[in-house]
Amino acid sequence: MPDGQPAMINYPGDRRVAASFSFDVDAESAVLFGAPQNAQRMSLMSHQAYGPLTGVPRILDILERHRVTATFFVPGVTALRYPETVKAIVGAGHEIGVHGYLHEELPSLSPAERKDTLLRSIGVIERASGQRPTAHRAPMWEMTWDYPELLAQEGFLYDSSLMDSDHPYELATSEGSLVELPLHWGLDDWEQYCYLPGVSGTGYIAEPDVAARLWRSELEGMRAFGGLWILTNHPFLSGRPGRSLALDRLIGEVTAMEDVWTASLGQIAQHVRSLGLTPRKVSEFEG
Repeated sequence: MPDGQPAMINYPGDRRVAASFSFDVDAESAVLFGAPQNAQRMSLMSHQAYGPLTGVPRILDILERHRVTATFFVPGVTALRYPETVKAIVGAGHEIGVHGYLHEELPSLSPAERKDTLLRSIGVIERASGQRPTAHRAPMWEMTWDYPELLAQEGFLYDSSLMDSDHPYELATSEGSLVELPLHWGLDDWEQYCYLPGVSGTGYIAEPDVAARLWRSELEGMRAFGGLWILTNHPFLSGRPGRSLALDRLIGEVTAMEDVWTASLGQIAQHVRSLGLTPRKVSEFEG
């Protein structure tokens, strides 16, 4: 039987809510795994390159203005193509995490391929950033049952891919525990903004105020019930001018809330680790 619901925890200053702004710097990798022919689509490739070339610098300026430390998850291919972008993120004091190599859907790979992909991603990001990553987010938020053990073997502090709780917890593996920082689709800009002909979306693109209203409502829920609010944005989407203004306003609102602790995911994971929580097993489904 699955373990019970993780307990609510308090954050620094006895706050009941933690908030974090995270960014998945997918760039071209998001449209290439399983579809290498997309590399011939120049307009599509340029749309994705907007993220590291234009979106990231704009987002870094916003974060600096609000004095917010964020977490950027970077596929290995992005780090290879845009090492200066990675250096700029680290130079601004932000955290870098692993997000696959070519944004692979992990369930489509063999166990050996998953391990090779992880090791390649660690190596590339370490070379680009100058530091070994301890943060992980699965591409498409699609974890496999063996992956937490691989992450623990490689010394990762935390993962942020699962969706079974409003609260962080220690995820048990045979190699020791990982801090799990849960998230969900309602706090992702992809569903609101992403239209890529023949790749993703229906053609509907939400107004930034509509997206921000959804994200605010989730934060208000967390303030009522307690928990962890993680916003996931993609620089090729939320780095666009009108959307970045909405994000700027939202960050200002969140950081002004006295009952909310705004921090990077790494800072939150370190706090959770310091609590000495009993690790919780998430069991594979058996009917």
